[in-house]
Parts: sequence; structure tokens; C-alpha cells
Amino acid sequence: MSNANTHSELDLRADGVRITRQRLAILHVLREASDHPRAEDILTRARQQDPSVSQATVYRTLAILEKAGTVQRNEFDGAGARFELADRQHHDHLIDLDTGVVVEFHSPRIEQLQAEIAAELGYDIERHRLELYGRKST
Repeated sequence: MSNANTHSELDLRADGVRITRQRLAILHVLREASDHPRAEDILTRARQQDPSVSQATVYRTLAILEKAGTVQRNEFDGAGARFELADRQHHDHLIDLDTGVVVEFHSPRIEQLQAEIAAELGYDIERHRLELYGRKST
């Protein structure tokens, strides 16, 4: 696996999380993912790196990584939990209702509008999630 000492792994070590071969394989899968894999997808991909990775290890590791703030769990309607690294640039999601494909996007116009709405209501936005659900136009 390339780049064994990523920022995430150093942070985890600093937080007292033991870094094992299996956890490195799981982190590698998440770093390389261009989609938002389910735990089952992570298991399949991690086993290509290290056949000793078990289902229990994936679920336990994802919970540890989520608690440490390294991984973000996304619960899209009807799609089950999907995972991505939390240190990625902010983005929103469009979920294709026919295929389940999750498309990431970033819109400065949407960000500005949300900030304006929050300010009008007397709030500062700390964080937000925007999920759009749709079908391809024909």
C-alpha cells in the first residue's frame, strides 16, 4: 500500500488507536474510493489488500474511525450506510434513485444562499448536509 503514513493514520495514532495491517487496508480502500462504499464493499476491497480482514474488523474499524472523526457515515434514504473519509473538501450529494449512484458536487451559489438564509434567521452555520434525490433527465 502506498503512503502508509497519511495524516489520518498519524491522527489516529495520536488518539491512541492501534494501527494494524487490517486497518491500513481499510483506510487504503477509503482513500482510493471514488464512490461512497458500503461496509460490504469495503470488506471486499480490503480483502484484496489483506485476505485476513474480517467483517467484524471492518465494522469495528469503521466505528472507531467514525468516532475519531476520520470517517464520515452517510445514511442516504434507502441506500444504507455509506462511508467516506471526513478530511475531504466540503461537498454535497445527489443520489440517483434508479441506480443508487452517489454524485458529489459543490456549489458556491448554494453555499452562499444557505449562509444568507441562516443570517436572516440570526444563525451562523456550523455544519450542514445537503442531499438531493433524483432521476436522470431523459
